Amino acid sequence: MGLQCGIVGLPNVGKSTLFNALSSAKAEAANFPFCTIEPNVGVVTVPDNRLSVLEELVNPQKVIPTVIEFVDIAGLVKGASKGEGLGNKFLANIREVDAILHVVRCFKDDNVVHIAGTVDPVFDKEVIDTELQLKDLESIDKKVERLKKIAKSGDAVAKKEMAVLEQFKAALEAGKNARSVEVSKEELEAIRELHLLTIKPVIYVANVEEDSIHTGNEHVEALREEIKDENAEIILISASIEAQIAELDDEEERSMFLEEYGLKESGLNKLIRASYSILNLITYFTAGPQEVRAWTIKDGWKAPQAAGVIHTDFEKGFIKAEVIKLQDYQNLKTEVAIKEAGKMAIEGKDYVVKDGDIMHFRFNL
Repeated sequence: MGLQCGIVGLPNVGKSTLFNALSSAKAEAANFPFCTIEPNVGVVTVPDNRLSVLEELVNPQKVIPTVIEFVDIAGLVKGASKGEGLGNKFLANIREVDAILHVVRCFKDDNVVHIAGTVDPVFDKEVIDTELQLKDLESIDKKVERLKKIAKSGDAVAKKEMAVLEQFKAALEAGKNARSVEVSKEELEAIRELHLLTIKPVIYVANVEEDSIHTGNEHVEALREEIKDENAEIILISASIEAQIAELDDEEERSMFLEEYGLKESGLNKLIRASYSILNLITYFTAGPQEVRAWTIKDGWKAPQAAGVIHTDFEKGFIKAEVIKLQDYQNLKTEVAIKEAGKMAIEGKDYVVKDGDIMHFRFNL
C-alpha cells in the first residue's frame, strides 16, 4: 500500500527546503510565496535495518525496501478556502494525502521574509487551521442541506447521519479540527465521503535553527502549548541541517555529520517513524533467492489482507501463510533448519500479522 504525506505550511516557513532535503526531487526553493505551484512528489525509501539482516541470510538477487511519498504542496494564505492565492489547488491536493506534515516556522532569519511580518508559530498554525476548517464546514453544510428533507420524512438513517454531521459542525464552528470529535467507527461513515481535511492525522514539524535542534526555543514551546489538547506530535527539524545531510552520498559521512551535531538519526528518519506511528502502519517481509522485500500494511490486518498488498489474487485465493520470526531466522540461518526446528508457523485466515513477520503465502487462483 502506498503511503503519501503532504508537506503543508505558510509560504517561506521552509517547506520546499525541507522537501528538497527529504527527497530526490528538487522543488524550487526561493524567498517568495508560491515558488511551489504544482505539488512536487518525492519518493523516499524507508530505512529498515531488518532488510540488511535478511539480505545477509538469504543472499537474494535484489532487495526492495518499502517507500513513502512526500508531496510538497503550494503555500497557503488567508482566504484560501475562498480561492485566494492558490487556495483551491492547495485544498484539493491535501484531500489526496494520508497524513499532513504541517511545517511551522520556529526560526528567526532577517534574510527570509515572513508573510505576516513576524515569526509567530501559533498565528501560522491558526491561519492554516482556519482555512481547512472553513472548507470542511462548507462540505458539511452541503451534505446537511441534502439530508434535511430526507430526515424530516422520518428516515432513520438520515436522522443518524444528521446527528453526526451536527457534532462535526459544532466543533468546526468552535475553531476545532474534525479529528478532535470522538465518534464511533460506524458514525464516521456519515462523513467518510466528504474527505474532511481536518480529520487527517497531523504531525507538526517545527523548523528550527541549528542551535535549537536539541532544546527547541520559545517558538517551539508556544506551539507545543497550542496543540497540547490535539493528541498530535511535534518533531524538531532544522531544514538547513537536513539540506546538508542530503548533499552527502556516503553513509559513513552522514553518520559522522550527525554525530557532530549530536544527532542519533536524521530528520527524515524521525518523520518516517512518526508517519508510520500516526497512521498505525507496520512492515512485514517476503524473502527468497530472487528478492527480499518489505511491505507496508495497517497494524491489525489479517494474513489475507496482507497477502492482497502483493496481489489481489493472493487475497482472493488465500489458503495459508507460512510465518517465520526474524530472530529465528538469525539463529537458525536457513528455512530448512527453521522447518526442522518447528519454528515455521502455519497460519490461517484469522492470523493477525505482526511487525517484522517474514511470510510466504499459499493460494489458489
